[in-house]
Formats: sequence, structure tokens, C-alpha cells
Amino acid sequence: MDAENNFITGHPDYKAEIVSIIKSNLTPKLMRERLLDYHENDIAAALALLQPDERSKLYTILDFDTLAWVLEYADTRHEYLGEMPLRRRVEILSRFEVPTTVAYLETLEKKDRTTLIDLMPEEARTEISLLASFDKDEIGSKMTTNYIAIRSGISVRQAMSELVKQAAENDNVSTLYVVDEDEMLVGAIELTDLIVARSGDALDSIIMTSYPYVYANELTEDCIERLRGYSEDSIPVLDTENKLKGVLTAQELAQLIEDEIGDDYAKLGGLSAEEDLQEPLFRSIGKRLPWLIVLFGLGLLVSSVVGLFEEVVSSLTLIVSFQSLILGMAGNAGTQSLAVTIRLLMDENLTRKQKLQLVGKEARVGFCNGFILGALSFVLIGLYLFLLVGEAPALAFSVSFCTGIALLLSMLLSSISGTTIPMLFKKMKIDPAVASGPFITTINDLVAVVTYYGLAWILLISILQL
Repeated sequence: MDAENNFITGHPDYKAEIVSIIKSNLTPKLMRERLLDYHENDIAAALALLQPDERSKLYTILDFDTLAWVLEYADTRHEYLGEMPLRRRVEILSRFEVPTTVAYLETLEKKDRTTLIDLMPEEARTEISLLASFDKDEIGSKMTTNYIAIRSGISVRQAMSELVKQAAENDNVSTLYVVDEDEMLVGAIELTDLIVARSGDALDSIIMTSYPYVYANELTEDCIERLRGYSEDSIPVLDTENKLKGVLTAQELAQLIEDEIGDDYAKLGGLSAEEDLQEPLFRSIGKRLPWLIVLFGLGLLVSSVVGLFEEVVSSLTLIVSFQSLILGMAGNAGTQSLAVTIRLLMDENLTRKQKLQLVGKEARVGFCNGFILGALSFVLIGLYLFLLVGEAPALAFSVSFCTGIALLLSMLLSSISGTTIPMLFKKMKIDPAVASGPFITTINDLVAVVTYYGLAWILLISILQL
């Protein structure tokens, strides 16, 4: 039945086929030949469907290079590496991209890590030591030394010869990097440009000298925004002397952007970093509790402010029905302004004039959106109270008018606070992404409550005496 479904949908179940091959009684030679017909990603996906003894069988059958490629695709490669004998694990780690190897070694105890590194070939040890010399949040810890570098001043024919020579060890060949005699970066050459060039031409004629690059000691969060706009296959990484030390592959760059987005999302929740399932309970509590205590205090302030308007609520209980509308829309407007501001504050070159322009723009956006939604609430809430609730037209549209004005003012003020508060935190050397999210939410509640009930007291009770 499964086979029929696969045939009908046109999507073969490669994982099931691979599992069937591994569980069969085929000889190792035939089993290897069958498995090599599948993509390494499909074999990696099938690993989760196997028992540990069946995976051990696979580890023995596949050659080191193929097994390394398979585990590069596996999400839980750390678990699978732990199932292997020491010598086999060393062989696989030596064939991984260096950032992958370093990431695995960082999860081990110092004694186990030292043992594995000592057993690796000298070239692998050198590369691992290079990446391990950088902090986790520095670009250098994410680069790879898998790239092609050729000297400037040679001919296209000589460059092709050098490419063929280096490609045996380095397979990132879509972009070639040109360096001078001191290993300083000169530029880059696309492989297609090299192929179509005349063999006798000078190499300098096809070098791209305006090419993006980063420094190995740069923090990831400082340069990730700058790199988003490039679609290059790899980005060169330089040391402080402008010498080429490695490259960021497109895959690694995509992972960095994904991790940075996840980290920003965690920060907007008031966390210092993303948590994982293995993080100790008390460490997670320690990250969250300080901000929750601050927000608890602000929450008490909001509640006490509502208490100040007890006379308004008791005199006109009808307005309580629309409190959540005002608070919710004010919070939404503030959060939108916060997201825009946090993104722009990543640019360290943002001038004071540009910051003032941003505040002005967000204020205009908040006012326009508040005006439109305020007008809608005036009409819809007025009709609702008059037609469905049965209130007198004067009372119905007085309440809806107050609600509309409160919506306009609260969205305007929330947009301004969502822009100015993260700027203030940035000025105070506090990470605005960590501090602003929960703080602005509570501040917006306070702004909305004061605006709504204050207007109700002034317009409905003091002036109209409803």
C-alpha cells in the first residue's frame, strides 16, 4: 500500500528504502554500492529510523569521506559521533568542515577534546587551532579554510593550472581569491569568468577588486546586517593585516543570519540569549527573573494608575469594555516601531539627524494609523452601542468619540516611545534588544491607560457630565 501511495504521489520514500537496504543481509560491498546511489542528505535522514547497532553497521560499511558528508547533513551529528569508536571519530572529524569540527569539540570535556585533537593530522590540528583562537561571537570562529587562493600577476593559463592543483584539496571553487606575495587580498574572480577568458590574457583584467569582505575579529552581530545584501557564494575573511585567512560560505552565512534572527527574537522576550533544552533550570530562571521583577513593579504602577480613575469607572462602567482594545492597539503600534528602530540601530554610523528623522517618521506613521483606526472605532463602536446595546445616541457616540481620540493619542505616543526608548538604552550602553521589548510593552500599557481614562474623565464626565 505504501509503495502504491509513493507511486501515485510521485515522491519515493528514500528513507524507507535506505533503512531496508541496511537491515538486509547484503554483503558489505553490495550494500555500499546500493547506498552510494542515494544522496548523502537522504542517508542522514534515515539515520534517525535506525537502531544504534544498525547505525554502527552503516558506519563500518561507508568510507570515511562519504560518512563525513552524511553527518554534515545530520541535525543530531553529535549523537552519532558519540556512537563511533575513537579512531573512526577522529577520521570523520578530520574530514568535516573545520567550523563543524570546532562546534563538536566545544561540546566535549577538555580531556576528551585534547585527545581527539592530538590524534588528528597536523593540517587539521592547525586549522582547528586557528578557528578555536577566536571567541564564539567572532566571525573568525565561523570561517573555513576551504577556498582557492592564487597569486596576482600570473596569466589565465597559470591560474587554471593552479585551480586544478588546489581543487583536489579544496572544493569551494566557484570563487577564486587573488592575493599578493604577502597574502594580502587583492580581489576575487568568478570561476565562469576564468573559464571564458583567453588563456594568454593577464589575470588582472578579470579580477573584481570591489568585493565584500569581513575581518576575523569582527563580532557577528556587528557585520551580519552588512552581509545580508550580498549573494556571493563566499565572503573572504581577513586578519588585522588584511591577509586572507578564510572564507564564510553561503551556507554558513545563511546559518549566521538565522541564528541572529533567533537571538534577536529571544532578546525581544527579555532574554540574554536563546535557551535550549539542555540549559540548567536555575540558569534559565536567572535570565528571566530580573526583568520579570522590574516588569512586576511597572505592572503594579499600571494597576495603581487604573485605581486613580476608580471614580470614572464607577460613574461610567461602559468604557471598561473597550480598555483592552486601546491597550492592544497601543502595544501593537509600539512593537512595530520598536522592530524598525532595533534594526536601524544596528548601523553604528547612524547620525543624530537620522535618528531624529526616524522619530519624526514613526510619529507620523503612528498618528496616521491612529487617525484611521480612531475614525473607524468612532463609527463602529457608536453604531454598536446604539443599535445592538440600546444606548442613547448621545451616550453611544460620546463614548465612541472618546475611544477614537484615545486610540489616536495612545498609538501616537506608543510609536514615539517604541522609537525613543531603545535609542535611550543604546545611549546608556544597554543592549536595546534585550531591554526594550518587555519594557516598552508595559510602558505602552501605562500610556494607553492614562490616555483612555484621562480622556474619559475630561470629556465624558467633566465636560459632557454623562
